[in-house]
Formats: sequence, C-alpha cells, structure tokens
Amino acid sequence: MLIAVALASAGMLAWPVISSGARPGSLTASGAVQLINREKAVVVDVCEASEYAAGHVAGAKHAPLGELEQKLPGMVKNKALPVILVCASGARSSRAVAIAKKLGYEQAHSLSGGMRAWRDANLPVEKA
Repeated sequence: MLIAVALASAGMLAWPVISSGARPGSLTASGAVQLINREKAVVVDVCEASEYAAGHVAGAKHAPLGELEQKLPGMVKNKALPVILVCASGARSSRAVAIAKKLGYEQAHSLSGGMRAWRDANLPVEKA
C-alpha cells in the first residue's frame, strides 16, 4: 500500500512537467524575453505577410516559412547567436527550427504558443 501511495504521488508531481507539451527547442514567452535581453537573440517571424502585418514581436525580422531557407542566412549572419522563431500558434515555428538547425543555427528555438502566447503575456507587439 505504501509503495502504491509513493508511486501515485510521484506521478502527480511529474504530471505538470509531462503534460506541459514543451518540445525540445521551444521557449515560453518569458524565456524568449530573457534570451533576447541576455544573449541578444534575434527574433524571426515565419508567418505569412498578412499575419506579420497584423502584429508581430517588436523588432522581429520577417521570413515566411517557405522562404526561410533562402532568407535566414542573410538576416542572421552570426550562427552562434540564438534565434527565436515565431508564428501564430507555434506549429510553423517548430518546423522552422528544423530548417534553421539544418542551416547550422544550433541555438534555434520556437516560441511555444506563438504570437497567441506572446500577446497573453502582455508583451510588446508591433504592426506593419
């Protein structure tokens, strides 16, 4: 009985970590802000032009996902800098991380939850 209680409590303690859905290479909005402020991370929005114009992270560069492979090397010449990839929900930016890593950007990260999470955290948004 004591073992069952110990396993159940261990499972309850681990559940928030397991269910958070955090993927490797993904950042929360607050984690992204820390990376921007501490390590001069470059923010690249991979949304389409209309989505980017409607609102994007303040100071973000724009490279739609379909053009990322061609545009990223010109936007971020220093591959040692952290790169934060952002889209509306986090789905496209997760795919963009794979492209960036293939290009040699080892510190490529996706903003978990995308612009929705950024806005929910009341962080600055620019409109083009």
